[in-house]
Amino acid sequence: MPALALILGLVGVVIGVIGAYAVQQTVRRNRVESAERSAASILNEADRRQKEILLEAKEEAIKFRQQAESELRERRTEVKSGERRVVQKEENLDRKLESLEQRQRNLQNKEHDLEEAGNKLLSLEEERKQELERLSNFTAGEAKELLLAQVEREIRDESNRMLREIEQEVKEEADTRARKIIATTMQRLTTDVVSENTVSVVPIPSEDMKGRIIGREGRNIRALEHATGVDVIIDDTPDAVTLSSFDPVRREVARLALTKLLTDGRIQPARIEEMVEKARKDVDASIKEAGEQALVEAKAPGLHPEIVRTLGRLKYRYSYGQNQLTHAVETANLAAMIAHELGANVDVARRGGLLHDLGKAIDHDVEGTHAALGAELARRHSVHPAVIHCIEAHHEEVEPSSVEAVITIVADAISGSRPGARRESLDLYLKRLEALEAVANGFPGVEKSFAIQAGREVRIIVKPEEVDDLGAARMAKEISKRIQESLDYPGQVKVTVIRERRAIEYAK
Repeated sequence: MPALALILGLVGVVIGVIGAYAVQQTVRRNRVESAERSAASILNEADRRQKEILLEAKEEAIKFRQQAESELRERRTEVKSGERRVVQKEENLDRKLESLEQRQRNLQNKEHDLEEAGNKLLSLEEERKQELERLSNFTAGEAKELLLAQVEREIRDESNRMLREIEQEVKEEADTRARKIIATTMQRLTTDVVSENTVSVVPIPSEDMKGRIIGREGRNIRALEHATGVDVIIDDTPDAVTLSSFDPVRREVARLALTKLLTDGRIQPARIEEMVEKARKDVDASIKEAGEQALVEAKAPGLHPEIVRTLGRLKYRYSYGQNQLTHAVETANLAAMIAHELGANVDVARRGGLLHDLGKAIDHDVEGTHAALGAELARRHSVHPAVIHCIEAHHEEVEPSSVEAVITIVADAISGSRPGARRESLDLYLKRLEALEAVANGFPGVEKSFAIQAGREVRIIVKPEEVDDLGAARMAKEISKRIQESLDYPGQVKVTVIRERRAIEYAK
């Protein structure tokens, strides 16, 4: 039994060894098969990827070929276009050369004609010289000296005229920049023309009110004049009372007080003093408000309150019909624009233009010129020294030493002289027109003359039987010269001489 068990054990061991070997071989075969399948898959993937790469390469090659063919076609088109342009240029050059050759032939013919004409002219000149010597009993040398003397006089006169014209042209060219700046500034600034009246007239509801204003034995009118410092003029003017005073502020106080009294109806000395005091407070408030409004419009804040109040008094001051506060604001804006164009200090120019006539608000009360008074007032209230110099130099009582001072002078002149700024006396206007017509009428052969366009042009009609065409041109020059020498006028005056001859017949 033990032997049998041993044998069975050995058999089991052998069988186990054989089974393990068989299992190991099976696993190995499976691994080999799996590896073979993986290798086959990798080879298939490689083949597929290779085909894709080849396909992409073929597509890129096709695209590159198409692009190259397109660029080649474009280049061929450009070359053909360039060839056409070259051919056109060659044709144009040929035509120009032909035209130049034709022109050269024409010039040669003209030179030949001119040469022949010159020879004829020389012969005619020689004949004329001989004829002149025979007729005048002058030798050629004497006639030459006489002619040269006459030509010299004419040339000297003409050269003097040309010299004046050249000087004027040089001056105009030197002033071109200034003229452009001033014109641009005036175009940018638009203001109202003069329409205010400097006479204070108070309307009254009826003529009976004149007696109440005068009062018993003139007590009311004396009280009103004493309280306001103005003259109350009661005359034959219907339904109106006139107030007269050199001080525009006093005149405004009197106007408001009288208006309040007429509305209230109680006109007596005590009531007059009360109304005058209320009117004075209203005018003071109006002056302050006007000064502050001027600072806003001129863009110049930060001035002393006393300067503002004094500036506001210009609301009631006029010069040739121009309101001085409006003039001050306008001058400030003009000065600022000019300073900006020239690169100067805009703030100094603006404040100098605004305050340049400050002294006019107090020159009725204090002795001295308004430029000096305004500068002194500004100095007392710590205004910038550069602005003070603009004020005191704007009428050149002090020599202007800064660009801003000169700008203030220019802006003041523009504001005062622009069209519509001030009124011109009708008598002066008519006298200027009459003087222009008188100069024209003083020449022989003038039939009529008319000064038109506000004296900027004179049209002269001459008698055709006495003045020929050359005489008309000469007359225009002489009249313009006479006007320059004898008259004062703004700008320039155009002289037009008209010569007309009419032939009239009647068909019967």
